[in-house]
Amino acid sequence: MNNKAEDPNLWNDSTEAQKLMRERQNLDEAISGVRALERQLKDNIELIELGEEEGDADVVKEAEDALKGLRAESARRQVEAMLSGEADGNDTYLEVHSGAGGTESQDWANMLLRMYSRWAERQGYKIELLEIHDGEEAGIKSATLLVKGHNAYGWLKTESGVHRLVRISPYDSNARRHTSFSSIWVYPVVDDSIQIDINESDCRIDTYRSSGAGGQHVNTTDSAVRITHMPSGIVVQCQQERSQHKNRAKAWDMLRARLYEAELKKREDAANAEAASKTDIGWGHQIRSYVLQPYQLVKDLRTGVESTAPSDVLDGELNEFMEAALAHRVAGGADAVVDDLA
Repeated sequence: MNNKAEDPNLWNDSTEAQKLMRERQNLDEAISGVRALERQLKDNIELIELGEEEGDADVVKEAEDALKGLRAESARRQVEAMLSGEADGNDTYLEVHSGAGGTESQDWANMLLRMYSRWAERQGYKIELLEIHDGEEAGIKSATLLVKGHNAYGWLKTESGVHRLVRISPYDSNARRHTSFSSIWVYPVVDDSIQIDINESDCRIDTYRSSGAGGQHVNTTDSAVRITHMPSGIVVQCQQERSQHKNRAKAWDMLRARLYEAELKKREDAANAEAASKTDIGWGHQIRSYVLQPYQLVKDLRTGVESTAPSDVLDGELNEFMEAALAHRVAGGADAVVDDLA
């Protein structure tokens, strides 16, 4: 690939050139990561040997702790190496929708939005808030994030589903325990190598005034755009830009991504011989429970992974859950999607 990148004729086809450069960069990062692990492993083994010879227990312990960190990093990279699905390397959209529970679920949706934003920041990903609908009293009814970075979709795709929260409600004067539901929907950004054909006559386009906190940044024109794809029932909306034209272009990109994700899901379901689809946001459909009272526990109902530190999880510590879900998904053959999809 280095030789190809030096070919003066490479940029005669800019699309192929960009594809090559992206793949080259991804491989370079993967190789560099493995070599860094090998180097640190060797250095810490030598430190342990030196510490034992010198009788320095502190040096030995420090090196052993470093090895534990390397083991965790190695496990993460092993799972990441499984991200070989059609769109795993792409950027991704992440939608949050509040479910049953009124203000409670809207506040919970806002907590989830913050949780995934914090996780993305920890991974070094860039995020853009494309649209947000505030709740009547608190929280949000819905929001859409654009998460940019290598393997963003691959990591986040297992987060689609219903998330359940149990806590003492801050909005209940009687301090009763409440159960709230919100859903997450993840779908990949469609890049230039994927062709999605949409018949515009199958779509309804609506414009409306953007919602927000107000102040000097509030939109005073109907610049927000909502597109409804009639055959599938898919609805996308964007209000990020002040320009209706820009919001419309982003909304079309989101619709193409949703239709592509729907096709990916259909083929994945065929490979797994199971019919998975968007379900009601309520009991019986949750993938993960977050219990804050009467005890503290986050449990993934698909893999059994648990954490007794929900505050850390809600602050973006999600890798353990994602790694287990990805390993479970790959082990089940869920990524056996037809390669010629695009």
